[in-house]
Amino acid sequence: MPVTADEAAGLLAGNPPAVDATFRHLSDLFLLAEDGYLPVRGFLPGREVKHVCETMHLTTGEPWSIPIVFPVDEALAASLNKAERVVLNDADGTPAGVLHIEEIFKLDRSHYARHIFRTEDDKHPGVQWLAEAGEYSLAGPIQALPGWEFKIPGGLPFSPRKVKAAIIERGWKRVVGFQTRNPIHRAHEFCTKIALETADGLVIHPLLGETKSDDTPAEVRLACYKALIEKYYSPNHTLLAGFPAWMRYAGPREAIFHAQVRKNYGITHFIVGRDHAGVGNYYGPFDAQQIFSDFKPGELGIEPIFFDMVHYCKVCGGMASPKTCPHGKEDQVFLSGTAVRQMLKEGKLPPAEFTRPEVAAILVEAAKLE
Repeated sequence: MPVTADEAAGLLAGNPPAVDATFRHLSDLFLLAEDGYLPVRGFLPGREVKHVCETMHLTTGEPWSIPIVFPVDEALAASLNKAERVVLNDADGTPAGVLHIEEIFKLDRSHYARHIFRTEDDKHPGVQWLAEAGEYSLAGPIQALPGWEFKIPGGLPFSPRKVKAAIIERGWKRVVGFQTRNPIHRAHEFCTKIALETADGLVIHPLLGETKSDDTPAEVRLACYKALIEKYYSPNHTLLAGFPAWMRYAGPREAIFHAQVRKNYGITHFIVGRDHAGVGNYYGPFDAQQIFSDFKPGELGIEPIFFDMVHYCKVCGGMASPKTCPHGKEDQVFLSGTAVRQMLKEGKLPPAEFTRPEVAAILVEAAKLE
């Protein structure tokens, strides 16, 4: 339930200790408060963190793949040792919420990394975050304070409750969700449109929280999404919404996490393509699809839709996959991310077989400003 002004005053009475929360803390606070992480309702205690790492389930039996933790350093953990609650301030010092402290525990970062990221390599961005975030974690339920607004770029609807209400208002029953942290290219367009043919609506749901420094900036991606949707998608069956989470780069585990959170947005079917939430060579190209078989049918409450590697075939004259195209690699148009970035730096438009010209033009202009 939302916190009233009187309740907020009570929570802040007596000047409880306050901490400057990071964007990642605030992102998790917002999604917890908006029921985006159901069945999780707060930052998890040590016993739950260990259980989720080892089983991909909460101790109560519900599936959940990535522990929601609130890492802090040893000094801060010690200063909060006897506190019952702590106020979480956002970047401008505004009280954003309150965490009711039920436990302060030492994170077993090695155990967490091995299970969640499948590696302890410090070059992995998730392992880097874990090493720098703090060796202790605060656990307990949260309450977001009235008047606090979580800020992400783009001006898109991003509250789970509001996006779900928009889906209901449209009368959509079967709803496909598409997670992306990159511009949408022809392969993505192919997958989303095929999936949409079997559904009432499509939610293009780009992640707008923190990503790696070399990922395409959010404002550039948003310009690409809007240009593409305006010209190539049906407005009656497409909704562009923001996803305010931050990237964990946890590959298979994050594919499950992304699917479960999308269920809380009112999405019923979720596209999982090649190397979902992957980074480097830490995961196999289809590990993120295979992990869904670790759960019982219907257990996750959302149905995955799997796609093979998609390419443009010169002989077929369109987008295809190994399931539908019999032709050899010499007839297929594949471009690596490295090749595309080099073309953009040189001011060259990637071919129309790879990306729509409207998207290519935005990416070239953005590359000139780097």
